[in-house]
Amino acid sequence: MAETLPDLRQWLDAVRTLTAVVNSGQGLRDVLGLVAETARSLLHLDFCGVLVPDADGHNLVITGWSGLTAEYVARVNSDRPVRLEVDARGGAPSSRAYRSGRPVAVTDISQEQGFIWGGVAAEQGYRSMLSVPLIAGSAALGTLNSYHREVHDFTADEVDRLMLLADHAAIALTSARMLDDLRRQHELVTRSEQIHERLLRVALRAGGVDGIAAAASELLARPVLVEDARGEVLAHAGPLAALPSAEVRRAVPVDEVEPGDRLVRECGDHVVVRVVLSGSVTARLWLPRGAEPLRPLDERALEHASIVLALELFRLRTAAEVEQRLRGELLADVLGGADPASRPVRERAELLGHDLSRPHVALVARTVPDAAAPVAATAQRALDAVVRLAGRDVPRPLVGTHQGAIVALWPVAPERARTVADGVRRALVSVPGIAGATVAAAPAAEGNLVRAHRTARGAAAVAERTARTGTVVTLDDLGVAGLLLQLDDAEQLVAFADRTVGPVRRHDRERGTALLHTLRTHLDGGLDRAETARRLTVHPNTVGQRLRRIETVAGLDLSRAATVVDVAAALVLLDVAGALP
Repeated sequence: MAETLPDLRQWLDAVRTLTAVVNSGQGLRDVLGLVAETARSLLHLDFCGVLVPDADGHNLVITGWSGLTAEYVARVNSDRPVRLEVDARGGAPSSRAYRSGRPVAVTDISQEQGFIWGGVAAEQGYRSMLSVPLIAGSAALGTLNSYHREVHDFTADEVDRLMLLADHAAIALTSARMLDDLRRQHELVTRSEQIHERLLRVALRAGGVDGIAAAASELLARPVLVEDARGEVLAHAGPLAALPSAEVRRAVPVDEVEPGDRLVRECGDHVVVRVVLSGSVTARLWLPRGAEPLRPLDERALEHASIVLALELFRLRTAAEVEQRLRGELLADVLGGADPASRPVRERAELLGHDLSRPHVALVARTVPDAAAPVAATAQRALDAVVRLAGRDVPRPLVGTHQGAIVALWPVAPERARTVADGVRRALVSVPGIAGATVAAAPAAEGNLVRAHRTARGAAAVAERTARTGTVVTLDDLGVAGLLLQLDDAEQLVAFADRTVGPVRRHDRERGTALLHTLRTHLDGGLDRAETARRLTVHPNTVGQRLRRIETVAGLDLSRAATVVDVAAALVLLDVAGALP
């Protein structure tokens, strides 16, 4: 008993020291090295090593050691690592111990079949070895190996003691990995917060979408492109050659995001990040995928970039909505009769980027939505399209909705009316959900914006009444009707028309007939009864009966050219009068 007491104290002191070091959070290599040194000292070994699986889990590599040279460890790890076999029936002693979870001893390696490390063993100078597994729970984490220079039979006591130290090595491995995970998580959270703060500072300092794209590109060391939901590029940073083309981006649909969906996805050779606002994808961020997959920190950075971009786009949307409301109010005041030259109106216009003192052309646009398109959303997209087009000009055109139509007061000379109107029509028909658009244009003679708007609105109405929709309409296109639209008194036009076709209008109103429509169709069809019948989908005899009825009711002779001219003029007057407010 007296002889074993010092030995027991030595073991207790060593175990106490190991426990303190394991719990101290020191580096894993230092702790495993101390485990190997303690085992070598307490068990009087010549050499000792701790082996753990490499990153791929294919081999065991020496991670902590005592008595072995660094050159030997490096050579074994690089040239002759211990291969981990699929099970414990074959392979090196360390592999069998790892796979079986039980100690494996070799009394004399020269007698061990298939022992391929004889060369390095002879060089290092050991003849026997004992490998015990490092067990944590039910899983093996590695092995603790002891070596003797001489042939040696390992006793049960030696195996038990080495397994006791292996338990400490297993605890050290588990603790170190937990600490590493905590450090990585802490680093990820800390770095993630730094990235978020940096991106947010860019946005708060009015860096805009351009600044956010540039910051994200710098953080990820890759080029970045930001597009809106329509595919229009909002910003980019870095060489465009490495970024996806418009065709590639269009090939990836803008999917809706469900709760829990990842914002960051890989699409072929690129990574796409969805920017969500009010539950819908309002923009996307693109970047090259790169040779290596995204690190967790990179993905966090992209998620933060998505959040900050959403905040910036929300700010821009809110500002645009406020600005558009102010423009709409200004447009309503001007078209309501406010003097554009008055100081209050002039100052309001200047603050919004408008100069109402210049020559203007009034545009009135009416759209035809697809049957399946949501009306309110399509109307807003149509207005947005014209606002974006107007944003390219300086001074800016005044755009808004008025009396159910898109109205624009465009600061251009009258000769450019058709060009501007055609640009507006093209912008409208490019909007998803719009089947067609009619744009009427009228110059503001002597700066009278109210009259110009009324004339353009009348031109659009005449175009609809005469089946000239889906195109650009100017006063020149309407001939006499264009001249008449510039009159102020609709009652005079109706009175003149009534002298010719008034009885027919009253007959239709009182008896529910459609004689006036038949008359208009007959004139549009070139006075050809067969063509009129085809357009009305009735028999030619029916057309003849209706025409005779018209002649009787109105006292007209439609066989006379002068009568036909008077009737055509009267119908034009009615169209114009109906179009005027």
